Amino acid sequence: MSRILCAWSPTWAIANWRRRNPQSDAPPDGPLALIETVRQVRRLSAVSPEAAKLGLYVGQKATDAMALVPELTTAEAEPDADALALTALVDWCVRFSPAVAADRPDGLFLDISGVAHLWGGEAELMADFRDRLAGAGLPFRLAIADTPGAAWALAHFGRDGTIARPNGQAELIQSLPPAALRLDPEAAAQIERLGLRRLGQLMEIPRAPLGRRFGARTLERLDQALGRSPEALAFRRPPTPWVARLAFFEPISAPEDMERVTQDVAAKLCARLEAESHGGRRFEIAFHRVDGKALTLAVGLSLAGRDARRIARLFQPKLETVDPGFGIESVTLAAYAVEPVGGRQTRIDAGLDAAVEDGLAPLVDRLANRLGPCAVWRAVPAESHVPELAVEREPAILHRAAERGGGGPRNAVEGAWGAPETKARPWDREAPRPVRLFRRPEPLEQVVALLPDDPPVQFRWRGRLHRVQRAEGPERIGEEWWKADIGDVSVDHVRDYYRVEDAEGGRFWLFRAGLYSGEAGPKWWLHGLFA
Repeated sequence: MSRILCAWSPTWAIANWRRRNPQSDAPPDGPLALIETVRQVRRLSAVSPEAAKLGLYVGQKATDAMALVPELTTAEAEPDADALALTALVDWCVRFSPAVAADRPDGLFLDISGVAHLWGGEAELMADFRDRLAGAGLPFRLAIADTPGAAWALAHFGRDGTIARPNGQAELIQSLPPAALRLDPEAAAQIERLGLRRLGQLMEIPRAPLGRRFGARTLERLDQALGRSPEALAFRRPPTPWVARLAFFEPISAPEDMERVTQDVAAKLCARLEAESHGGRRFEIAFHRVDGKALTLAVGLSLAGRDARRIARLFQPKLETVDPGFGIESVTLAAYAVEPVGGRQTRIDAGLDAAVEDGLAPLVDRLANRLGPCAVWRAVPAESHVPELAVEREPAILHRAAERGGGGPRNAVEGAWGAPETKARPWDREAPRPVRLFRRPEPLEQVVALLPDDPPVQFRWRGRLHRVQRAEGPERIGEEWWKADIGDVSVDHVRDYYRVEDAEGGRFWLFRAGLYSGEAGPKWWLHGLFA
């Protein structure tokens, strides 16, 4: 379940203006307002707490405000500077959460799912966050809830510092006004004019009449606040310092030109990586068109690398999916999951060909980028004696970044190409298993065997009769009874496995299910084939 921290500062612009103008004549405790021009009318865009106490509000005409408060200090609003300051604050908030989104013009969202325990809990995280903001002279109202809509409503209209319990935001927002749903001011005012001054009253209205009377937007905002429908936040990803850019004198669009610039920008970035003995495990290229759109492609490596020709070859099959439009005017390449990589010489003549692709990693990279990161894997042992649970999938190449104490951040793409080496006990050579097991054991018919422990002398599988010449077993395997309730443990879950070979040389791994009781014949199953 997601947990969202919403931070909102009603005096964000005022605080930024005071920090940008420390030498101004405005008294620190006097009323202050910022003014902007809206439809040829000068209005207040932000007011200080002192001005708000005197009855001034955002959107009020500047002439009316100065008539009511003659000692009011005014200044020109600077929305661009406020936006830059909010972006810088978002980047700083990465210390609390890797997923931070700006809520312009004066707020932000932090996804704190799975990170609150690092501070000892959500209350402790919020307290530390508030103390650091206050130390920087930035007063904020904070709230935590399961959804961005509920967190926003509580931060703006609820009690400062509210922490909604999981699935408990509905009861907290019932007493809030309709404006807490982030509706347009006109829509919120219309709802209140009809006597609906609390969200609880809106929740009691059937959905169909509510949607017909107030529009689908009101239903959407209400569902987002209550968690009935998802809401996507545009999280700002921390910028990577490993970026290379090429700009062109004239736009390009030919496929061969796009392939050539991909090699050129890869060579430029890889030269930087090699100079500082680093390599990347994920690379993202962006083709910037003349119409302002950026088309991105991404490839991943199983091991951190910096071979420019190899990286360009991974991008090559994907270039045909890029629509250049009226032309591409620049291209950028960024490296992620960058980690130290030591130089090594695989052959004496390695310097003669910079695109030598020796070893398994280049093959895995080509297959994974073409088929998908989850399509290339290998089977590794897992800690279980039950055959179905004794194996699991892992990336084809395992890296030891975790053992080195580094490796950079992990994400879904990086995790699909590589993972720390498993510590599970290897398979027992004294009890060999088939290389591949059937997805489900297949039933056998006409099985002839001396009970209780002799192997079968014949069986029929898929309509064909097999006569056994050699056999090994039994190997008794029981269920993992300690993982279930004691009442569910049964002798029917015991299996006796045999490795048998028929007259034609085929080798099979079959088992008898349950213990022989004499009341009914046992059931036999085929679980896998030996090579």
